[in-house]
Amino acid sequence: MARSRPPSRFQQLRDAALRVLGTKGLRRSRMADIAKEMGVSPGSLYNYVQSKEALFHWIVERGGDEALVAAPAELPIPTPAPGAIEASLRAHLAAGFHLPLFEAACAQPRVTDASAELEAVVRELFERVERNRRSMTVIERSALDLPDLFQIYFVTLRRDFFARFTRYVERRQASGDFRGDVDPVVASRVIVELVAYFARHRFGDPDPGALPDDAVVRENVIRLAVSSLLPPASRPRRRST
Repeated sequence: MARSRPPSRFQQLRDAALRVLGTKGLRRSRMADIAKEMGVSPGSLYNYVQSKEALFHWIVERGGDEALVAAPAELPIPTPAPGAIEASLRAHLAAGFHLPLFEAACAQPRVTDASAELEAVVRELFERVERNRRSMTVIERSALDLPDLFQIYFVTLRRDFFARFTRYVERRQASGDFRGDVDPVVASRVIVELVAYFARHRFGDPDPGALPDDAVVRENVIRLAVSSLLPPASRPRRRST
């Protein structure tokens, strides 16, 4: 009869893999590195997962779920077939770029309250990036060494997201809802990168400086992002004396 593994063991496995893969990437990481980070022997690690590729795939599938990690249905976690890895990565990474409120905004030619719409879009993006920040770090770091993953993540999905955000800004500029004196490509990139830093990169910043708590940071970043695209409020005319 197979010995049961405590659920906390898979939490440890996930967290150790996120730390190692997020620092070294998939190609440069070794199973021994992950075992050491986890506090187990390299040999015993294979009771839980067949390979670092299987571990990477498991992390991508789980996304940013921070809930208690239950034992996988199949142990050790199997390594997908080569063709299945790429197809599964494309599907799961594409799902990560799917933001329902943003998609709905892109589909609307006009809107009655552009400020509320943009706030909802930026908030959705911030919360998604913050929730997925550790797995995103693993993917981006690994993509630097893996041309196929680089093509999927950076060239196809990330570039497409920037293009869609740019088209959204252009549409709202054309309707007069967003300020028209900024380049839509630059404006889109500024908002997305602003969110990316404060929702993800600041957690790995070696010198982030003193910042308020996470909720205050989030609300201020959203407010600044929204105000950067809205036309300035018209000033009341000064009455002549």
